[in-house]
Amino acid sequence: MALVLPLAVMTSAHPGSFGQTAAAPAFDLIPLPRVVEPRQGDGFVLTPQTVIYVQDRSADAQRIGQYLSSVIGIAAGPEPPRVEPARSSPAAGGIHLRLNDMKEPEGYELTVEATAITIAAGRPAGLFYGVQTLRQLLPALIEFEAVRADEKRPLRVPAVTIVDHPRFRWRGAMLDVARHFFSVDEVKRYLDLISIYKLNRLHLHLADDQGWRIEIKSWPNLTRHGGSTEVGGGPGGFYTQAQYSEIIAYARDRFIEIVPEIDMPGHTNAALASYAELNCDGKARPLYTGIEVGFSALCVDKEITYRFIDDVVREIAALTPSRYFHIGGDEVKTLTPEQYVRFIERVQKIVQSHGKQVVGWDEIAPAALAPGTLVQHWRPDGSPTAAVSKGARIVMSVANRAYLDMKYDNSTPIGLNWAANIEVRDSYEWDPADVAPGISESALEGVEAPIWSETLGSMRDVEFMAFPRLVAIAEIGWTREDGRKWEEFRQRLGAHGPRFTALGINFYRAASVPWK
Repeated sequence: MALVLPLAVMTSAHPGSFGQTAAAPAFDLIPLPRVVEPRQGDGFVLTPQTVIYVQDRSADAQRIGQYLSSVIGIAAGPEPPRVEPARSSPAAGGIHLRLNDMKEPEGYELTVEATAITIAAGRPAGLFYGVQTLRQLLPALIEFEAVRADEKRPLRVPAVTIVDHPRFRWRGAMLDVARHFFSVDEVKRYLDLISIYKLNRLHLHLADDQGWRIEIKSWPNLTRHGGSTEVGGGPGGFYTQAQYSEIIAYARDRFIEIVPEIDMPGHTNAALASYAELNCDGKARPLYTGIEVGFSALCVDKEITYRFIDDVVREIAALTPSRYFHIGGDEVKTLTPEQYVRFIERVQKIVQSHGKQVVGWDEIAPAALAPGTLVQHWRPDGSPTAAVSKGARIVMSVANRAYLDMKYDNSTPIGLNWAANIEVRDSYEWDPADVAPGISESALEGVEAPIWSETLGSMRDVEFMAFPRLVAIAEIGWTREDGRKWEEFRQRLGAHGPRFTALGINFYRAASVPWK
């Protein structure tokens, strides 16, 4: 049966303010919206007769209506709510999804009254984020597929008005499928979970020393041989191009952009093992199943290397709607600085020739970067100042705050701690605009939380390391700094314990969080 969980009511909010107080979190919503105003009345009750009305006829809007219906499921009636076109005179008792002239591309307005729920946005992405906020206003037990309606305990949404839009355009997660391979269904699972918290990028680390995970038809041995193992010597695996396209389509329906990464010139042993000619001595390397870094590099003085890169970028770019292609560029220890810079600048032109813009780890900053380049800043002791001076925009992923594969503490059974032990509070109490003195917020594209898989052999391992710290990073990406306070956030986070449980997430129960 559908149970109603207690919702904290905000007692002080006004237009233009963040809707929370330390004593009474704003309906336990994460990320925290910009404006949350409770309304008079008992709110809206979902019944078997509730209909979802979609005003816009576009495919995106219709999919969002169907998505909301699937989220509610059978919690309000024997069947999921019907999805119908909006009527000329709005029917009472429905949930209304509407597109309007809101200028914020990912913004939305959510109004809950006794007679109707309305989500309005300027673009479909905003509608989707409004649906995710409505999802969090519903009791956590809707996440159980088998929950059924109970007339004695109606499914009620509190009366409220929410006006919201994100702080940053780039709110990302990264999944390393190279060290350990994760199946299509496992990647879809991760997409489902990160979408709840309004993340909009999934950066897939598709190749490394331990495995090559994406089919390249012009170089078939990359997956046949290079994809045949993983850390520890497991069977590895790879995505066919059709499977990769399936992941992209699944992400698109959740308004998440897939950003592919082929790390180069280092982290390339899987490629060097697959094709002898990519090595300077013409000898194929043995497959590698350890976790050391920095020992491999493509032969940057051979023309075949650039023919290889051109083929790889061409095939992946043709499958990928994102305008970005991540070239890695980190931890190269076998080339001179001059060789490295020449390589990055040449590869940058290859990426551009296929209609994409370069993303790279912060080591690429010494190269002459093209306008629109994104530099992913990860080294805690470095600064993005040089990249910004060249016109690059920055994605903040500082390892001692945002790397989700770092241990929580010394007792954590999986993960590493070369950057730091990172408790939940550490992931939350930092601001991307304060990482480097002199870097203004206008230079920031956003934030991203990478999770490397050297020690993570299953999606349950990934979930344990990502949750709840990924939720903290999601709020950093969405909510303005002056609206965030740890003492208040941990209360809201604790209220998400039942939702994590209902979703089957294998999460870490941090002692600093009052889990409900």
